[in-house]
Amino acid sequence: MKLSIGIVGLPNVGKSTLFKALTKQEVNIANYPFATIDPNVGVVAVPDERLETLAKMSQSKKKIPAVVEFYDIAGLVKGAYQGEGLGNQFLANIRETNAVVQVVRCFESSEIIHVENGVDPVRDIDIINTELIFKDLETVGKRLQSLEKEARTGDKQKLYELEVLKKIKDGLEKGSLIVNLGEARKEPVVKELGLLTAKPQIYLLNGAVEDVKPELRDKIRSLNAGYVIQDLGRSTDLSELIRKSYEVLGLMSFFTTGEDETRAWTIEQGTKAPQAAGVIHTDFENKFIRLEVVGYLKLVEAGSWNNARQKGWIRLEGKDYVVEDGDVVVVRHG
Repeated sequence: MKLSIGIVGLPNVGKSTLFKALTKQEVNIANYPFATIDPNVGVVAVPDERLETLAKMSQSKKKIPAVVEFYDIAGLVKGAYQGEGLGNQFLANIRETNAVVQVVRCFESSEIIHVENGVDPVRDIDIINTELIFKDLETVGKRLQSLEKEARTGDKQKLYELEVLKKIKDGLEKGSLIVNLGEARKEPVVKELGLLTAKPQIYLLNGAVEDVKPELRDKIRSLNAGYVIQDLGRSTDLSELIRKSYEVLGLMSFFTTGEDETRAWTIEQGTKAPQAAGVIHTDFENKFIRLEVVGYLKLVEAGSWNNARQKGWIRLEGKDYVVEDGDVVVVRHG
Protein backbone atom coordinates (compact mmCIF):
# COMPACT_ATOMS: atom_id res chain seq x y z
CA MET A 1 0.00 0.00 0.00
CA LYS A 2 1.35 3.38 -0.99
CA LEU A 3 0.84 6.23 1.48
CA SER A 4 0.94 9.57 -0.30
CA ILE A 5 0.36 13.01 1.16
CA GLY A 6 -0.09 16.34 -0.62
CA ILE A 7 1.46 19.42 1.00
CA VAL A 8 -0.71 22.53 0.57
CA GLY A 9 -0.70 26.07 1.92
CA LEU A 10 -0.45 29.71 0.97
CA PRO A 11 2.85 31.01 -0.45
CA ASN A 12 5.60 31.81 2.10
CA VAL A 13 4.20 29.70 4.95
CA GLY A 14 7.04 27.13 5.07
CA LYS A 15 6.05 24.59 2.42
CA SER A 16 9.39 24.79 0.61
CA THR A 17 11.26 24.47 3.91
CA LEU A 18 9.21 21.38 4.75
CA PHE A 19 9.82 19.84 1.34
CA LYS A 20 13.57 20.50 1.53
CA ALA A 21 13.61 18.76 4.90
CA LEU A 22 11.74 15.83 3.35
CA THR A 23 14.02 15.47 0.34
CA LYS A 24 17.11 15.59 2.58
CA GLN A 25 15.70 12.46 4.22
CA GLU A 26 14.76 10.94 0.88
CA VAL A 27 15.44 7.24 0.71
CA ASN A 28 16.61 5.50 -2.41
CA ILE A 29 15.04 2.08 -2.25
CA ALA A 30 15.90 0.07 -5.36
CA ASN A 31 12.94 -2.29 -5.08
CA TYR A 32 10.45 0.25 -3.79
CA PRO A 33 7.69 -0.33 -6.36
CA PHE A 34 6.40 3.23 -6.48
CA ALA A 35 9.79 4.92 -6.97
CA THR A 36 9.41 8.18 -8.85
CA ILE A 37 11.67 10.69 -10.53
CA ASP A 38 9.18 13.53 -10.24
CA PRO A 39 11.10 16.42 -8.63
CA ASN A 40 7.98 17.41 -6.67
CA VAL A 41 7.81 14.08 -4.84
CA GLY A 42 9.85 13.11 -1.80
CA VAL A 43 9.92 9.44 -0.74
CA VAL A 44 10.58 9.36 3.00
CA ALA A 45 11.21 6.37 5.27
CA VAL A 46 8.80 5.88 8.16
CA PRO A 47 10.90 5.97 11.35
CA ASP A 48 10.41 2.68 13.21
CA GLU A 49 12.96 1.34 15.67
CA ARG A 50 11.32 -2.11 15.46
CA LEU A 51 12.68 -2.48 11.91
CA GLU A 52 16.24 -1.86 13.13
CA THR A 53 15.90 -4.33 16.00
CA LEU A 54 14.47 -7.10 13.80
CA ALA A 55 17.12 -6.55 11.11
CA LYS A 56 19.90 -6.93 13.72
CA MET A 57 18.27 -10.00 15.23
CA SER A 58 17.93 -11.71 11.83
CA GLN A 59 21.30 -10.35 10.57
CA SER A 60 19.43 -9.23 7.45
CA LYS A 61 21.37 -8.17 4.36
CA LYS A 62 18.75 -5.48 3.66
CA LYS A 63 16.22 -3.55 5.69
CA ILE A 64 13.34 -1.90 3.87
CA PRO A 65 11.21 0.62 5.77
CA ALA A 66 7.64 1.57 5.08
CA VAL A 67 7.63 4.81 3.11
CA VAL A 68 5.51 7.91 2.61
CA GLU A 69 5.38 9.90 -0.61
CA PHE A 70 5.03 13.64 -0.04
CA TYR A 71 3.80 15.69 -3.01
CA ASP A 72 4.84 19.34 -3.00
CA ILE A 73 1.83 21.29 -4.30
CA ALA A 74 2.60 24.89 -5.34
CA GLY A 75 1.33 27.64 -3.03
CA LEU A 76 -2.40 28.16 -3.41
CA VAL A 77 -3.94 31.62 -3.50
CA LYS A 78 -7.50 32.96 -3.51
CA GLY A 79 -9.13 31.93 -6.77
CA ALA A 80 -6.95 28.84 -7.25
CA TYR A 81 -10.03 26.76 -8.08
CA GLN A 82 -10.65 29.13 -11.03
CA GLY A 83 -7.04 28.76 -12.15
CA GLU A 84 -5.49 31.73 -10.31
CA GLY A 85 -1.74 31.25 -10.06
CA LEU A 86 -1.20 27.66 -11.13
CA GLY A 87 -4.17 26.58 -9.08
CA ASN A 88 -6.04 24.08 -11.25
CA GLN A 89 -2.91 22.18 -12.21
CA PHE A 90 -1.81 21.76 -8.60
CA LEU A 91 -5.23 21.06 -7.16
CA ALA A 92 -5.42 18.16 -9.63
CA ASN A 93 -2.19 16.76 -8.12
CA ILE A 94 -3.85 16.46 -4.71
CA ARG A 95 -6.44 14.07 -6.14
CA GLU A 96 -3.89 11.26 -6.26
CA THR A 97 -2.96 11.49 -2.57
CA ASN A 98 -4.39 9.72 0.53
CA ALA A 99 -4.26 12.77 2.77
CA VAL A 100 -3.41 16.46 2.86
CA VAL A 101 -0.89 18.25 5.07
CA GLN A 102 -1.80 21.91 5.27
CA VAL A 103 1.17 24.06 6.30
CA VAL A 104 -0.04 27.05 8.32
CA ARG A 105 2.23 29.93 9.23
CA CYS A 106 2.01 30.89 12.90
CA PHE A 107 5.29 32.82 13.27
CA GLU A 108 5.75 36.56 12.83
CA SER A 109 8.61 37.83 10.66
CA SER A 110 9.21 41.26 9.12
CA GLU A 111 11.59 39.62 6.63
CA ILE A 112 9.09 37.12 5.16
CA ILE A 113 6.14 38.81 3.48
CA HIS A 114 2.73 37.22 4.03
CA VAL A 115 0.60 37.08 0.89
CA GLU A 116 -2.40 38.31 2.93
CA ASN A 117 -0.37 41.14 4.56
CA GLY A 118 -0.42 39.75 8.08
CA VAL A 119 -0.20 36.49 10.05
CA ASP A 120 -3.65 35.05 10.82
CA PRO A 121 -3.61 31.23 10.85
CA VAL A 122 -7.39 30.81 11.22
CA ARG A 123 -8.01 33.05 8.19
CA ASP A 124 -5.36 31.17 6.18
CA ILE A 125 -6.97 27.80 6.95
CA ASP A 126 -10.31 29.19 5.76
CA ILE A 127 -8.75 30.48 2.51
CA ILE A 128 -7.19 27.10 1.65
CA ASN A 129 -10.25 25.08 2.63
CA THR A 130 -12.53 27.41 0.65
CA GLU A 131 -10.41 26.80 -2.46
CA LEU A 132 -10.64 23.04 -1.94
CA ILE A 133 -14.42 23.27 -1.36
CA PHE A 134 -14.97 25.33 -4.54
CA LYS A 135 -12.96 22.84 -6.57
CA ASP A 136 -15.05 19.98 -5.14
CA LEU A 137 -18.29 21.86 -5.90
CA GLU A 138 -17.14 22.18 -9.51
CA THR A 139 -16.41 18.43 -9.72
CA VAL A 140 -19.67 17.43 -7.98
CA GLY A 141 -21.67 19.84 -10.17
CA LYS A 142 -20.37 18.21 -13.37
CA ARG A 143 -21.16 14.70 -12.09
CA LEU A 144 -24.64 15.77 -10.97
CA GLN A 145 -25.44 17.02 -14.48
CA SER A 146 -24.62 13.65 -16.00
CA LEU A 147 -26.33 11.72 -13.17
CA GLU A 148 -29.57 13.67 -13.62
CA LYS A 149 -29.69 12.49 -17.25
CA GLU A 150 -28.83 8.90 -16.27
CA ALA A 151 -31.50 8.87 -13.53
CA ARG A 152 -34.30 9.83 -15.96
CA THR A 153 -34.49 6.17 -17.01
CA GLY A 154 -35.75 5.38 -13.50
CA ASP A 155 -32.62 3.34 -12.66
CA LYS A 156 -32.85 2.91 -8.87
CA GLN A 157 -29.07 2.90 -8.39
CA LYS A 158 -28.67 6.15 -10.34
CA LEU A 159 -31.53 7.77 -8.40
CA TYR A 160 -29.83 6.75 -5.14
CA GLU A 161 -26.46 8.10 -6.30
CA LEU A 162 -28.17 11.35 -7.32
CA GLU A 163 -29.55 11.81 -3.78
CA VAL A 164 -26.14 11.04 -2.24
CA LEU A 165 -24.38 13.64 -4.41
CA LYS A 166 -27.09 16.23 -3.69
CA LYS A 167 -26.36 15.76 0.05
CA ILE A 168 -22.63 16.21 -0.63
CA LYS A 169 -23.28 19.36 -2.69
CA ASP A 170 -25.50 20.77 0.05
CA GLY A 171 -22.81 20.16 2.67
CA LEU A 172 -20.13 21.81 0.53
CA GLU A 173 -22.34 24.84 -0.10
CA LYS A 174 -22.70 25.23 3.67
CA GLY A 175 -18.89 25.29 3.98
CA SER A 176 -18.38 21.74 5.29
CA LEU A 177 -15.46 19.56 4.26
CA ILE A 178 -16.66 16.23 2.85
CA VAL A 179 -14.53 14.35 5.39
CA ASN A 180 -17.01 15.67 8.00
CA LEU A 181 -20.20 14.70 6.13
CA GLY A 182 -20.82 11.32 7.77
CA GLU A 183 -21.57 8.11 5.92
CA ALA A 184 -22.36 9.78 2.59
CA ARG A 185 -18.65 10.42 2.00
CA LYS A 186 -17.98 6.64 1.98
CA GLU A 187 -20.37 5.96 -0.91
CA PRO A 188 -18.71 4.67 -4.12
CA VAL A 189 -20.22 7.53 -6.17
CA VAL A 190 -18.39 9.99 -3.90
CA LYS A 191 -15.13 8.02 -3.61
CA GLU A 192 -14.71 7.66 -7.38
CA LEU A 193 -14.61 11.45 -7.83
CA GLY A 194 -11.35 11.82 -5.85
CA LEU A 195 -12.72 14.86 -4.01
CA LEU A 196 -10.18 17.03 -2.25
CA THR A 197 -12.04 17.72 0.99
CA ALA A 198 -12.87 14.01 1.37
CA LYS A 199 -9.22 13.44 2.29
CA PRO A 200 -8.14 13.48 5.95
CA GLN A 201 -6.20 16.63 6.84
CA ILE A 202 -3.25 17.21 9.13
CA TYR A 203 -2.27 20.78 9.96
CA LEU A 204 1.44 21.48 10.31
CA LEU A 205 1.53 24.62 12.45
CA ASN A 206 4.79 26.31 11.53
CA GLY A 207 6.03 28.15 14.60
CA ALA A 208 6.79 27.75 18.28
CA VAL A 209 4.26 26.34 20.77
CA GLU A 210 3.60 29.86 22.10
CA ASP A 211 2.68 31.02 18.56
CA VAL A 212 -0.26 28.60 18.50
CA LYS A 213 -3.22 30.41 20.07
CA PRO A 214 -6.27 28.67 21.64
CA GLU A 215 -8.58 29.87 18.84
CA LEU A 216 -6.36 28.08 16.29
CA ARG A 217 -6.52 24.82 18.24
CA ASP A 218 -10.30 25.25 18.51
CA LYS A 219 -10.56 25.83 14.77
CA ILE A 220 -8.68 22.61 13.95
CA ARG A 221 -10.74 20.70 16.53
CA SER A 222 -13.93 21.94 14.83
CA LEU A 223 -12.62 20.45 11.56
CA ASN A 224 -12.01 17.05 13.23
CA ALA A 225 -8.40 17.17 12.04
CA GLY A 226 -5.02 16.38 13.57
CA TYR A 227 -2.16 18.83 13.96
CA VAL A 228 1.56 18.96 14.64
CA ILE A 229 3.37 22.06 15.96
CA GLN A 230 6.80 22.40 14.41
CA ASP A 231 9.16 25.30 13.94
CA LEU A 232 10.45 24.40 10.47
CA GLY A 233 13.18 27.04 10.74
CA ARG A 234 14.74 25.17 13.67
CA SER A 235 13.79 21.50 13.39
CA THR A 236 13.65 19.20 10.39
CA ASP A 237 12.79 16.05 12.36
CA LEU A 238 9.58 14.97 10.66
CA SER A 239 8.94 11.76 12.61
CA GLU A 240 5.99 13.26 14.51
CA LEU A 241 4.37 14.39 11.26
CA ILE A 242 4.71 10.90 9.78
CA ARG A 243 3.37 9.28 12.96
CA LYS A 244 0.41 11.68 12.95
CA SER A 245 -0.23 10.81 9.28
CA TYR A 246 -0.42 7.11 10.18
CA GLU A 247 -2.76 7.87 13.09
CA VAL A 248 -5.11 10.09 11.06
CA LEU A 249 -5.31 7.54 8.23
CA GLY A 250 -5.74 4.56 10.57
CA LEU A 251 -2.60 2.82 9.33
CA MET A 252 -0.11 0.48 10.98
CA SER A 253 2.90 -1.69 10.15
CA PHE A 254 3.56 -5.41 10.25
CA PHE A 255 6.88 -7.08 9.44
CA THR A 256 8.62 -9.88 7.61
CA THR A 257 12.18 -10.76 8.66
CA GLY A 258 14.94 -13.13 7.61
CA GLU A 259 18.56 -13.27 6.45
CA ASP A 260 17.78 -11.71 3.07
CA GLU A 261 15.73 -8.76 4.34
CA THR A 262 13.66 -7.29 7.12
CA ARG A 263 10.75 -5.23 5.83
CA ALA A 264 7.92 -3.09 7.20
CA TRP A 265 4.56 -3.29 5.40
CA THR A 266 1.79 -0.70 5.66
CA ILE A 267 -1.85 -1.74 6.06
CA GLU A 268 -5.07 -0.24 7.39
CA GLN A 269 -6.05 -1.14 10.94
CA GLY A 270 -8.55 -4.01 10.86
CA THR A 271 -7.00 -5.74 7.81
CA LYS A 272 -7.47 -9.52 7.75
CA ALA A 273 -4.66 -11.98 7.11
CA PRO A 274 -5.26 -12.72 3.38
CA GLN A 275 -5.44 -9.01 2.50
CA ALA A 276 -2.30 -8.28 4.53
CA ALA A 277 -0.54 -11.13 2.71
CA GLY A 278 -1.70 -9.56 -0.56
CA VAL A 279 0.26 -6.40 0.27
CA ILE A 280 3.43 -8.54 0.16
CA HIS A 281 2.39 -10.18 -3.13
CA THR A 282 -1.00 -10.34 -4.87
CA ASP A 283 -0.65 -14.12 -5.33
CA PHE A 284 -0.39 -14.52 -1.56
CA GLU A 285 -3.93 -13.21 -1.10
CA ASN A 286 -5.42 -15.40 -3.81
CA LYS A 287 -3.62 -18.56 -2.68
CA PHE A 288 -3.59 -17.84 1.05
CA ILE A 289 -3.53 -20.89 3.35
CA ARG A 290 -2.50 -19.54 6.73
CA LEU A 291 -0.25 -17.09 8.56
CA GLU A 292 2.52 -17.96 10.98
CA VAL A 293 2.61 -15.01 13.34
CA VAL A 294 4.27 -13.74 16.52
CA GLY A 295 4.13 -10.32 18.13
CA TYR A 296 7.23 -8.13 17.81
CA LEU A 297 7.94 -8.02 21.57
CA LYS A 298 7.59 -11.79 21.94
CA LEU A 299 9.94 -12.40 19.02
CA VAL A 300 12.56 -10.04 20.43
CA GLU A 301 12.23 -11.72 23.84
CA ALA A 302 12.78 -15.13 22.20
CA GLY A 303 15.82 -13.84 20.29
CA SER A 304 15.05 -15.68 17.04
CA TRP A 305 12.20 -17.19 15.03
CA ASN A 306 13.34 -20.74 15.87
CA ASN A 307 13.47 -19.97 19.61
CA ALA A 308 9.98 -18.45 19.42
CA ARG A 309 8.76 -21.62 17.68
CA GLN A 310 10.34 -23.86 20.36
CA LYS A 311 8.62 -21.83 23.06
CA GLY A 312 5.30 -22.30 21.28
CA TRP A 313 4.91 -18.56 20.64
CA ILE A 314 4.45 -18.84 16.86
CA ARG A 315 0.72 -19.00 16.20
CA LEU A 316 -1.09 -20.35 13.14
CA GLU A 317 -3.85 -18.00 12.04
CA GLY A 318 -6.46 -18.41 9.31
CA LYS A 319 -8.42 -16.18 6.96
CA ASP A 320 -10.40 -14.40 9.68
CA TYR A 321 -7.37 -13.29 11.68
CA VAL A 322 -7.04 -9.51 11.96
CA VAL A 323 -3.37 -8.56 11.71
CA GLU A 324 -2.12 -6.41 14.60
CA ASP A 325 0.43 -3.60 14.66
CA GLY A 326 3.90 -5.10 15.10
CA ASP A 327 2.99 -8.64 14.02
CA VAL A 328 5.92 -10.51 12.43
CA VAL A 329 4.64 -13.00 9.89
CA VAL A 330 5.42 -15.80 7.47
CA VAL A 331 2.76 -16.37 4.80
CA ARG A 332 1.91 -19.95 3.86
CA HIS A 333 0.26 -20.10 0.43
CA GLY A 334 -0.56 -22.56 -2.31
